[in-house]
Amino acid sequence: MSAASAVLFVFVGCCTNVIFLELLVKDEPGSGNIITCAQFVFIAIEGLIFTAEFGKKKNIIPIKDYLVLVVMFFIVNVSNNLAFSFKISMPLHMIFRSGGLIANMIMAIIVLKRSYTFTKYLSVAMITLGTVICTFASAESVDGGGDESKGSEGVSNFATWLMGIALLTFALFMSARMGIFQECLYSKHGKHSREALFYIHLLSLPGFLLTGRSIFEHAAKYSQSEPLPVLDSVPLLAGIPRLWIYLVGNMLTQYVCISSVFKLTSECTSLTVTLVLTLRKFLSLIFSIIYFQNPFTMSHWVGTFLVFSGTFLFTDVYGKLRDSLTKPAGKED
Repeated sequence: MSAASAVLFVFVGCCTNVIFLELLVKDEPGSGNIITCAQFVFIAIEGLIFTAEFGKKKNIIPIKDYLVLVVMFFIVNVSNNLAFSFKISMPLHMIFRSGGLIANMIMAIIVLKRSYTFTKYLSVAMITLGTVICTFASAESVDGGGDESKGSEGVSNFATWLMGIALLTFALFMSARMGIFQECLYSKHGKHSREALFYIHLLSLPGFLLTGRSIFEHAAKYSQSEPLPVLDSVPLLAGIPRLWIYLVGNMLTQYVCISSVFKLTSECTSLTVTLVLTLRKFLSLIFSIIYFQNPFTMSHWVGTFLVFSGTFLFTDVYGKLRDSLTKPAGKED
């Protein structure tokens, strides 16, 4: 039942989190800093209570190692959320981040001197091509549409969009480097994911002082947003600005998403985790396109197919499924 509940809450938490995130960035595209700050504060408080037990439980991995992770983790999260301020749509954001395998492979080759099979390289090529196709398809929707009267505006929009792409690319490779560093830490000190989750979020909090002005500005904008009419009959929620409700929803679902993924990795095989997370990304993408009416052309569909097909090929889903079906009864991994 624990594995089944983990699968359920991965879908519920992660997919619902995307909905709240899109509701926020649709109204306030520059909400990245306040969203990230709220998520970090909530996870830090939860970790302080249940993981660190108010400081009674001593950390196993040294703080100095966590500080390195903190700097990288903070930069990755802020960069990803900040990209929404540069005309990056939610579908492109999700597809682009699905190309993390590319960055991880490149960083592993450079840093760890690893080599891969032809299948791995082929899958990375598919993911790369899919990402490029979606990237250029999205570029066409912000290049001004060929209207000469809007030429300067089109150039400005395209330049802004390129800055968003640069932010996503930087975050992608920084995240890959962080993963390699974390892998080395776990091999040295053992796997302590819950502890790492808490300390990374806690030690990142001072970094939000650098974005304090943006956070306060958007907090003021959130307070000026209209309340949700559907909640007028609810005593405790009536009159609360809708953006604050969306932010709380995003914050809570982000925690459900992270904790459920952690639980899933500890309860299920890698095949199950791969299938669940890949399907979750795809369902989030489809929902974003249909419900929020984001532009999605045939080029986007081709790119999406290549990205997710490449992901399945990279993780060798077919080979693992074949092995599991041919494995003698009574034997488990």
